[in-house]
Amino acid sequence: MFTSVLMIEKALTSADVEFVTTLHGDDPVSFHVLLQPRGDQADRLLRAIDDVALGELDEAARENETPEGDEAKGFGVRALEVSLQALQASGSPAVGRLVEDHPLDALTSLVAEVGADEVIVLTDPHYVEEFFHRDWASRARHKVGVPVLKLFSHSKA
Repeated sequence: MFTSVLMIEKALTSADVEFVTTLHGDDPVSFHVLLQPRGDQADRLLRAIDDVALGELDEAARENETPEGDEAKGFGVRALEVSLQALQASGSPAVGRLVEDHPLDALTSLVAEVGADEVIVLTDPHYVEEFFHRDWASRARHKVGVPVLKLFSHSKA
């Protein structure tokens, strides 16, 4: 069985689940999911710049409403549960955990712990971080020792 570590920032949509579970055709895949809620990642300014770059001006204006801290953790727990249930319902074994500190350290440890074959980073676009190669996927490529695939979420969760 192929083992993928899936790094996400919000609940997977049905389109996201279909996409990641069919990447390897008919080969069975198990998932180890790491979720760090968006509000625990970058500061509000970077998130707002990403929203503006995507043409989502209303979202940029509401960035101060994005859950942060303990509130983000509660959101993350629910998003992780929904994502794991969706992956399992598709026939893929899936376990997961929240990332509370340094996401790349957690990712590197998990890849080694489970003997992952690949890492899939599935997020909304983060143009500022991507431009400077500071996004999860760019940084992970230098740390984890397995292929890293960067995908964008198909739609809003």
